[in-house]
Amino acid sequence: MEADRQGPEGDPAEPLVELLAGHLRPLRLLEAADEADRHTLRDTLTTSKPLRDRLLGVLGVSTALGDHLARHPHDWHVLVTFELRDMHPGPEDFRRALAEGVRDDALGPANALRVAYRRCLLAIAARDLTGTTDLAQTAAELADLAGATLQTALDLAAEQDPEAAAACRLAVIGMGKCGGRELNYVSDVDVVFVAEPREGVDEPEAIRAATRLAAALTRLCADTTGEGTIWPVDANLRPEGRNGPLVRTLASHLAYYQRWAKTWEFQALLKARPVAGDAELGAAYVEALAPMVWQAAARENFVADVQQMRRRVVDSIPATELDRQLKLGPGGLRDVEFSVQLLQLVHGRTDPALRSGNTLEALAALSRGGYVGRADAASLDAAYRFLRSLEHRIQLYRLRRTHLMPTADEDLRRLARSLAALINDDTRADPVAALQREWKRHAMEVRRLHEKLFYRPLLDAVAELPQGATGLSPDAARARLEALGYADPAAALRHLSALASGVSRKAAIQRTLLPVLLGWFAESADPDAGLLNFRQVSDALGRTPWYLRLLRDESAAAEQLARVLSAGRLAPDLLLRAPEAVAMLGDPRGLEPRGRAALQSEVLAAVGRAGSTHAAVAAARSVRRRELFRTAAADVLGRLGEDPAEALDTAGEALTALNAATLGGALRACVAGWEAEHGDLPTRISVIAMGRFGGHELGYGSDADVLFVHEPLLGSLEEEAARAAQAVCHELRTQLGAPSTEPPLLVDADLRPEGRSGPLVRTLASYAAYYRRWSHAWESQALLRAEPVAGDEELGARFRQLIDPLRYPGGGVPERDLVEIRRIKARIEAERLPRGADPTTHTKIGRGGLADVEWTVQLLQLRHGHELPALRTTRTRAALAAAERAGLVGSEDAEVLDAAWVLASRVRAAVMLVRGRPGDSFPGEARELAGVARYLGYGSGHSGELLDDYRRITRRARVVVDRLFYGSG
Repeated sequence: MEADRQGPEGDPAEPLVELLAGHLRPLRLLEAADEADRHTLRDTLTTSKPLRDRLLGVLGVSTALGDHLARHPHDWHVLVTFELRDMHPGPEDFRRALAEGVRDDALGPANALRVAYRRCLLAIAARDLTGTTDLAQTAAELADLAGATLQTALDLAAEQDPEAAAACRLAVIGMGKCGGRELNYVSDVDVVFVAEPREGVDEPEAIRAATRLAAALTRLCADTTGEGTIWPVDANLRPEGRNGPLVRTLASHLAYYQRWAKTWEFQALLKARPVAGDAELGAAYVEALAPMVWQAAARENFVADVQQMRRRVVDSIPATELDRQLKLGPGGLRDVEFSVQLLQLVHGRTDPALRSGNTLEALAALSRGGYVGRADAASLDAAYRFLRSLEHRIQLYRLRRTHLMPTADEDLRRLARSLAALINDDTRADPVAALQREWKRHAMEVRRLHEKLFYRPLLDAVAELPQGATGLSPDAARARLEALGYADPAAALRHLSALASGVSRKAAIQRTLLPVLLGWFAESADPDAGLLNFRQVSDALGRTPWYLRLLRDESAAAEQLARVLSAGRLAPDLLLRAPEAVAMLGDPRGLEPRGRAALQSEVLAAVGRAGSTHAAVAAARSVRRRELFRTAAADVLGRLGEDPAEALDTAGEALTALNAATLGGALRACVAGWEAEHGDLPTRISVIAMGRFGGHELGYGSDADVLFVHEPLLGSLEEEAARAAQAVCHELRTQLGAPSTEPPLLVDADLRPEGRSGPLVRTLASYAAYYRRWSHAWESQALLRAEPVAGDEELGARFRQLIDPLRYPGGGVPERDLVEIRRIKARIEAERLPRGADPTTHTKIGRGGLADVEWTVQLLQLRHGHELPALRTTRTRAALAAAERAGLVGSEDAEVLDAAWVLASRVRAAVMLVRGRPGDSFPGEARELAGVARYLGYGSGHSGELLDDYRRITRRARVVVDRLFYGSG
């Protein structure tokens, strides 16, 4: 052997020894080669760096291919044959190479096929490991080699059984990664066999013959004798699996899939591709089954079945392997594949561009079509390529089928070195740590995107659309719109055309969303308004990159937006003034009510950044508009509480906190504006909430009933302080109620002493003097709901101390005051009801309505508040509950009054949400009444039932009011 290390004239081949220093496998190859080939190999390695790189690359990564070269040293020549970088061998190239190989009589056909297969595999690995091909091309070449191997094995089987070959036509259909042209180095090759009799042969005989050929093909590939297995041929994806016949006719396949196939079987057929045998029959098989594949998503529970199947796969992984699984585990290759396949099957019904059996090609098509965001698709693509490359390197080492990360440091270092180009971190210092960080990073990203795409509700909605409903052609759409209940199909079609026409990515995403949205709009009382509102929001936000991505990707945002836009006018009107608020629907906590402290902080910060009083109040109003939308949207979607009364209380608290924060910000802005012009304000001001505002029971259309109180600073002239306070409070009311793109907040101060005739703002001493001398019974009653909400807190607390003896008088209310209160209530009922209003359905002063319940409760507070601290609350329901606990009201009466008050309040809220303007009576227009009924939980066509229930509940409440308030009965 020493002589073989000399040059042609006996000179030592020092350069070659240096080049191969530390590489024992190449030296082993030199030793195994015959004398002539050894000289050729030695010379080529010395002079050809490309060959040397390929050889060292293969032998450094794969002991199995090194062993093959040691057994068949002449096969190194294939590394030269495949030298050109632009050469991409295809199925025919591999078939020729295999056909030439099986002619080696010394080995016998079966072993010769295995040797020829590994020779081709050696060439693919060399190109892969030196970067001549990327992952996608390598996987495609492996699949093409598998197809050529199946064809060569079938040809050998036909030679061995010519009688069988003459009796049938047999096609081999590649499935799984072989069918998708994305095969691993070591993998079972999934196939399905389909056969037809040749002319003059009956079907049973042809099937028996085809079965012999298929069985022989399987043995040739899987035999473990001699040169060992190529790979197992797995036909278990055939109809009935391993319990079904190995070979069927095309008609038999069709009959099975039409009648018996399960969801997963159609998912498997997505990758079906003829790879060997009768090409015409294979093409007919794929063509016949394709329509069934692309309509599988219409099957009942299709999406849920696919999702459940993925969960079962994860659950079946042994606990000891879960963290090492590259393929089946969470964040593994199967997560990418299942996500892509599910999206393909759901959307591929109407988009032929998605119908690829290759994962990366399909992912790219999904991104181009707008079904997956560009960034998400890029992340999945990169992760899939890394994980597949990692899987390839692991399998190449010993050519064994495995999907588990090794645990030995030596194995991990070898992997890190071979994948250094794909690892973001520097692998030189600690290659094992760098490899593991890169793997975990990709796995976490895959899992995140898998859960985002695979489990998003829009998939279920699209899959459940009726056959043909995913198209938006005018003829089909008009009939569908009419059937869904759209009152103006022509206008709806115009909206659809404006939203979905064109070839832009925006239009493509809209075409995916609209068929589902149309159905959701149709579940409302006014689908036409829902579609119109959606178009307006989309026109405003269509160029904003996150908007359509949010609707497509994020949880149930699309459905929530559809419900909000079609539930009435208030929420859409608020949204259209600032469409970016749609983002709230994509945040799991985006519609949660915010506390007063958080709102006050935000409003004051916005006010502080403004440059003028007008801009500062506008900023406060802008925050209020956004928060009004948050509360209205949460209310429409049922997110404020499971119980209607709880939801009503939550909405009242949210609206009260919002108005209090807005008033506080506006007061700060107006004070700052006054001081910028006149110097320091000579007084302190406090804002006292009254009525439903003070009771934390505001509705969407409620005014802010308030009292203004001030107290001059020490050393200030009272007259000067009064003028300053008057100017500030007047400016506050003007700025909050001024016409603007923001909804106004009307500040009503008519409950102040002397009403509109009295001064807008008084000192605390002036209030004390007035209440001591002039106060009427109704003013004591009104003060029951007084609560400081903005301005100087200490002054507000002192105002509360001032009025407590008035609203909770010691010894109760004198009889003359009770008579006066009852007289005023009767007069209001007789004179204040609007002309033409139905007293049985007017929510405020009608029979058993809000005024009836509130005055009854307030009377109890006036009479017993001094002795029962629990009654000293501004909230109606809390006071009623306290009266019940104290025995002042029977449990049944309290329940009747509470039910009537809650229902009347919810009707008022519904009227505002549906009509976009306040009202105390049920709407007269049918669609608006239907919208109110929907909000209150009544189904389509049950508006009359709502009116009957309202009359019945309030009638019972009036009976209790007559007894408790008027003392009758």
